[in-house]
Parts: sequence; C-alpha cells; structure tokens
Amino acid sequence: MTALFERHRETLRAALDAAAKRDYWSAYSEIPSGKIYGETARDDGLAAYEARLATPFEMAGHPVQHRVGAEVSPYGPSLGISYPAASADALVSASRAAARQWASASVEARVGICLEILARLNAHSFEMANAVMHTTGQGFAMAFQAGGPHAQDRGLEAVAYAYAEMSRTPTEAIWTKPQGKSEPIVLEKHWRIVPRGISLVIGCNTFPTWNSYPGLFASLATGNTVIVKPHPAAILPLAITVEIIRQVLAEEGFDANVALLAADASGSEITKELVQHPAIAIIDYTGSGGFGDWVRAHAGNADVYTEEAGVNSIVIGATDNFAGMCGNIAFSLSLYSGQMCTAPQDIFVPRSGIDTDEGHKSFDEVAAGIALAVDGLLSDPARAAGVCGAIANPASLARVAEARSLGRVVRDSAPIEGLDDARTATPLILAVDAADEAAYGEERFGPIAFVVAVDDVADGVSRAALLAERKGAITAALYETSEARILAAADRFAEAGVNLSVNLTGGIYVNQSAAFSDFHVTGANPAGNASLTDAAFVANRFRVVMWRRPAAA
Repeated sequence: MTALFERHRETLRAALDAAAKRDYWSAYSEIPSGKIYGETARDDGLAAYEARLATPFEMAGHPVQHRVGAEVSPYGPSLGISYPAASADALVSASRAAARQWASASVEARVGICLEILARLNAHSFEMANAVMHTTGQGFAMAFQAGGPHAQDRGLEAVAYAYAEMSRTPTEAIWTKPQGKSEPIVLEKHWRIVPRGISLVIGCNTFPTWNSYPGLFASLATGNTVIVKPHPAAILPLAITVEIIRQVLAEEGFDANVALLAADASGSEITKELVQHPAIAIIDYTGSGGFGDWVRAHAGNADVYTEEAGVNSIVIGATDNFAGMCGNIAFSLSLYSGQMCTAPQDIFVPRSGIDTDEGHKSFDEVAAGIALAVDGLLSDPARAAGVCGAIANPASLARVAEARSLGRVVRDSAPIEGLDDARTATPLILAVDAADEAAYGEERFGPIAFVVAVDDVADGVSRAALLAERKGAITAALYETSEARILAAADRFAEAGVNLSVNLTGGIYVNQSAAFSDFHVTGANPAGNASLTDAAFVANRFRVVMWRRPAAA
C-alpha cells in the first residue's frame, strides 16, 4: 500500500525542503511547452476538453439522483455538460460509508495516493486549462498556469505540510518510568492519526482549482473523506479533479466515494444543506464575505477555513523607476480584469505628488502615468485578450457601469477588440479624494481601480491598513525610496495582517503568490481566517489518539 509513496518520495522530500527554505521551487512546470508535456499535449488537451462538451459527465459508482449543468463560457458558447447530482443526505451517506477504510489507511498510503493524484492532474494540465478558461474567463496562458501547475503546487504544499504534522509523533514507543529501588514502570504505547470526519470544499467561480486544492488535499492526506461543492458556473475543472481522484482511489483498492462531487444548479444550490449537516466536520470556503459570515454562523461544530473579500491597496510615496512602477501597476490592474482576490483596487497618492527619477510628478501625472501604462499594455488586442481574459460574472460588468459615477474618470473601461462574443472590460480608473471613502472603501470586484488623493505617504499607509483591518485585505504594495518609511509601513501592514510587496517594477506582481514561499492570506484580518498553507491549516484536520499497555517482559 506504500508503493505510490515510494514512487513519489523524492517529490515529497523536495517539497518539504522548499517549504523550509522558502526559496523558489516548483514540482510542476508552468510553461505550456510540448518539450515538457509532450509534443501533442496541447492538441490532446483541447481534444479531451472538446470531447466533454454536450455530453453527460459520467462517474461510475457516484451517487446520482438527477443531473445538472448549465455552464456557459464567458467567451460565448454553452458547454452543454450534465453532471451527476444528489441530495446532501445521499452524498453524506456515501461519504460515511467510505470513511472507515480511508481513515484506517497508513499515513504513507494516503500521502502516496495524493501525490499520484497530483502527478496525474499535472498530466491533464492542458485539458484543465481549457476547462478553466471556459468556465472562469481566464486567458489560456493564465488558465494553464493558475488552473494547472500553480494549483497543483498548492495542493502538493498542503500534502507536504500534512505529512510533516502527521509524522511529528511516532506510531509507537516504549515508555519507561524509573521507580527508585523498585522495578521501573514500562509501558508499550501506540499512537494513531484519527481524521475529523467529512470535509466540505466550497469552490469559487474564478479560481476553482487554485483555491480548492489546498483544503481538498490537506483533508484527503489527513484521512478525511471529501465532498467537493463547485460553483454552478465552474463545475468542470473540479469534476475532472474528482474524476481523477476517484480513479486513483479505485486502483488502490479504496472506495471511490472517498471523494464526491456536489454539483448543483444556480438557484437550487445545496451548499447551505451541506454546511448545516451535522456530519460535516471541516469546511473550506472561498467567496464573498457575506456568505462567509453565513457559513461561519451556521457551520455548527465544523472547523471553517475561509478566504473572503477584501480591499487591496497600493501606496505610492516615491519611486526611482516611474515607468517601471506604472507598468507594474498597469499589469496588476489588468490581469484577469481585476478578478483576483489579490488584485489591487485602491492606489493612495499624495495630493502634492511624488518624487521620481523623472522629476516631481503631480497627483494627476501619477494617475495619468498609470492610465497610459494600461493603454500601452492593452494596445494590441491579442495581448489584451491574453492578459485581461473575459468577465466571469455578468454582475461585474454592471458593477463597472455603476462605478463610473463614483469619481473623475481617468481611464474609461471598454470592451476588448476581437472578443465580440465574450464578456470583456478593460480597467476603469477613477480619481477620488480620501474623504470619498464611500466610493473606494468597499470591495468592487472586477476591473475597477481608484487613485485616492491623501495628505502624504504616512496618511496613505494608515488608510490602507485601516481598510484592511475593517474590510480585509490579502495584498498591499508600497512604492517608496526612504528605508525608514518602508520599515514603518512594513510594521503597520503586519499589524493589519496584510502581506506587503515593496517597489515591484519587474516581472513579479503584487497579485501573484508563490507556493512553498508565500503564505497566501494571513488569517489575521477579515479577508480570511486561514492561511494557505501553514501548519495551522492542516494540523487541526486530524487528532492523535493513543492506546497503551504494560510492556511484555
């Protein structure tokens, strides 16, 4: 039962080593190259995706009482796929029936299976890229990276942390207590990992795999059965994931219902029934703060791990690379049309302007510089399509239209040329004053950004940190040339529980997060109560239980 563990032992060792050093490492290449994935991998992946369209998605042995599926690509066409669906009670019953065998498996057996699943998911990265692209609206390159290798790295990271925590305690030991002149007390002691129960993973529309894999694999590795509840608009990526998990489980002699898909329809979701079901012991949730509040209030005794909404900020005090700064911010605002939990929304700039390598720039010149950089980045329609992708939810387009009245338009949003059948929108950039907090002080998900006039950089840092404390924030960025002000900002953002990036002008952006190095979300402000991935994210998904007896003479 440990053959898979031995097969992937070196990958696990390298993952543990990378997590300890926090340097760059990836198990799965982010480059969609035929030299890495096979010369026909791109065509094979597209063919596999297209073969899914307009057909029933079958899962042998999976509970099915009816079928659902109404996914429509943000690029236009309907997917036409139907998925097996069942009630919350039916899913829980099947999960319970599979639980004992999975819980009884050794740590090495479960971890080996998880590593094999991740390797097979990696082999399906091109198919997954098409599935993610046409359910979320991400451009193909981003869908390949974020939906495939980057998500797989985050899953591997969770498995590595889970293995480290589970192997911290030995499985057995001889305990000897001296008794002076009397014979010592000698006990034989045994410890075992006991999972919490059924784990519910609630996926989101925009990053169905990247946000789901940490909780999914942390729970599987620690012996919990898993019910995966995808967003009704993005079922396919998680259906493929569950399909591959079930294939590996069956091959290794386990009940495939260790992993189940809770597909449902918009307006008839079973999320609330699952959240409130007394058998659910763990909940991983990504989504809006409003529903996150409901989940926490109704989860009963389940442990809840969330990533929710927030208002991410950039503070500009000074820069020695004005063009590089504007270009970096422009890409961050444009990437996937701002539909990332890490995307910046508020850009705080002193009313009196900033000092740069190009001389002093007024507030208006800073705002115009960022807008011009966006224009330059998106001037080529093909590049604009690749960077911005499409809008996942029609409500985001309505939000852009409503936001135009919230400030002075520095750069208007517009559709992307050449994607006439898709929902698209380039960044809308508005100028407002710090007093207009009603405009910029709420998360406005999508391609909407505010350049906010503040007294000075300290005022900007203070306002950004206060917003993080009140509304939540996952990322913050600072442009500054004074070391003292940089360190002061680092202290203030740490107090607010926000990860800070300073003076990014090259090929790394504030909305990117690297597995094995960056902790995604801190759990220290309202943007989420957990971090991907630290020991606290995995260690409470199991308990260590002992039995003991006098040692044989």
